[in-house]
Amino acid sequence: MKDGFIKTAAIVPSIRVADPKYNAGKIIDGMKEAYAEGARILVLPELSLTGYTCNDLFLQDTLLGGAEEGLDAVRKATEDLNAIVFVGFPLSLRGRLYNTAAVLFRGKILAFIPKRFLPGYGEFYEERQFTEGPAVPVLIDYHGDRIPFGSKILIDVPAIRGLSIAAEICEDAWVPNAPNIGHALAGATMIVNLSASNETVGKDAYRRSLITNTAARDVCAYVYVSSGDGESTQDIVFGGRAILAENGTVLAERGIFDNTYGETKICCADFDIHRLLFERRRMTTFETGFDPDYLHVKADLAVEETKLTRSFDPHPFVPSDKARREERCNDILNIQSRGLAKRLSAIGCKCAVIGVSGGLDSTLALLVAARAFDLLSLDRAGILAVTMPGFGTTDRTHGNALTLAKTLGLTLKEVSIAAAVTQHFQDIGQDMDNHDVTYENGQARERTQILMDIANKEGGIVIGTGDLSELALGWATYNGDHMSMYGVNAGVPKTLVSHLVRYFADTARDKELSRCLYDVLDTPVSPELLPPTADGKIAQKTEDLVGPYELHDFFLYYMLRCSFTPSKIYRIAKLSFRGVYDNETILKWEKNFYRRFFAQQFKRSCLPDSPKVGSVAVSPRGDLRMPSDASRELWMEEVESLKP
Repeated sequence: MKDGFIKTAAIVPSIRVADPKYNAGKIIDGMKEAYAEGARILVLPELSLTGYTCNDLFLQDTLLGGAEEGLDAVRKATEDLNAIVFVGFPLSLRGRLYNTAAVLFRGKILAFIPKRFLPGYGEFYEERQFTEGPAVPVLIDYHGDRIPFGSKILIDVPAIRGLSIAAEICEDAWVPNAPNIGHALAGATMIVNLSASNETVGKDAYRRSLITNTAARDVCAYVYVSSGDGESTQDIVFGGRAILAENGTVLAERGIFDNTYGETKICCADFDIHRLLFERRRMTTFETGFDPDYLHVKADLAVEETKLTRSFDPHPFVPSDKARREERCNDILNIQSRGLAKRLSAIGCKCAVIGVSGGLDSTLALLVAARAFDLLSLDRAGILAVTMPGFGTTDRTHGNALTLAKTLGLTLKEVSIAAAVTQHFQDIGQDMDNHDVTYENGQARERTQILMDIANKEGGIVIGTGDLSELALGWATYNGDHMSMYGVNAGVPKTLVSHLVRYFADTARDKELSRCLYDVLDTPVSPELLPPTADGKIAQKTEDLVGPYELHDFFLYYMLRCSFTPSKIYRIAKLSFRGVYDNETILKWEKNFYRRFFAQQFKRSCLPDSPKVGSVAVSPRGDLRMPSDASRELWMEEVESLKP
């Protein structure tokens, strides 16, 4: 339960129709198995104690008495379990019968939550036996205990901040005014659905869409579990569907008929309740309130650490599926190029000036500019690719810059910065042999001055090349490469930049362009501000200095997009990068990330305009309105306390 995680299980026992004693045994076996896997919220199908397909047998006292005995057996089985159990039960009350979810915890019945909407169409005839349950809870007498009864009941779990569980039953989720909407607005972060949904051709796809969309709209964890083997097949068949979705994403599922006949099906997922709370805080239109009609019932789960089986993508910005990755690349390139096209069109500009280093970022900016000019039917010769060799420029990157300009049909301009920077260093008294920050930044600022002045001379605008990862880390020279007139890469993380360039390389018709792009991809990331090695190779490799970009992009995503704490990020990073980086390396660069992220906000506070690309952005006018002088102590105190 640490970090807001709770393992939850959907359990589909193989039952016998109208045999509560047998079914209770199967339910208890399934509960114990799921509990052994670490699940602490256990959800079973609708009317699982009796079977959903009893029909008019529900009117028999013998069956109802057996159901009560079965429930009592299951209740007793929960005495030694640190788990909350939702089991389907026909409740006989004051001459009426209710289709309910009995909520069990530590040997007690916490509540009976009734089905609100009873289908009486198609193959369903529930109105014949059952009565619609009340929304507003009342206290009923059940074998000498006073038990809450009503659909507006929330099971609050103090062991996890924000975990509040509501229940609905099958048809409740399918109606226009579904109870889950009210549950979520009243504060439920998890909704469980005990269902008995039979199979017909094409139904499963719709059902899956319904559940995932409900989880997305309600910004909740949604646990759906339906009846399976053992139900009567007199007219209908049940497939034992299980779906565990979080905010629109299916974390785990079991398909219909995907088990050996007669086998109990168990499907578990680790829900992240704290992330759901963050999403609701972030969405100011998600208006949770305090509905006085809702009754809050507390379940004091003992605090345990959930052993995570949930996976976290080590490259959250990059889809692992090739088709989805290519689709995303095309979408991003369209956003970038159309953003630039609009800016050029708005100011009546037909000239774009780009500093070209032969590295990944400037290469992507060139490709985007070429697309934008094509959209506007402008001659690509209006794109001025300016290469500015300095003390650290290598033949490889210089050659690639020349090839890019040639194959894309751009205008190439070369301006060496060596003489100007040397003179500047003499003017300020900088020793040429002192390769400190002044030595590096002096070159970056000289290049920016050249680009700005060329843009003025040619009536153009300077296109910024810095990417999202560099901006997050502040890996840019203030008033140097940090500045432009319009940035096209500011919304693209470094781990995605390479895939965008590769997408171009894979689809390029010009073989020379394709070869050049592949070589750019193979070139180490570097600002090339320090002199090359004796054999002419790049001496200054960014990732040796600032850390692996795949780690920093991971930290960035889970910090900004998910509001994870440093310790939570470290926990999931160890899982995601197991076998790639050791714990010491991960922790070293996570500390560096937090130090730089806070210290470098002043650079992000005055960024040029640039298009937002994904769900993580650092624009001071959009997603990240953060004070430049905010204290980082809380974050650093936590990350410094972590142990490898």
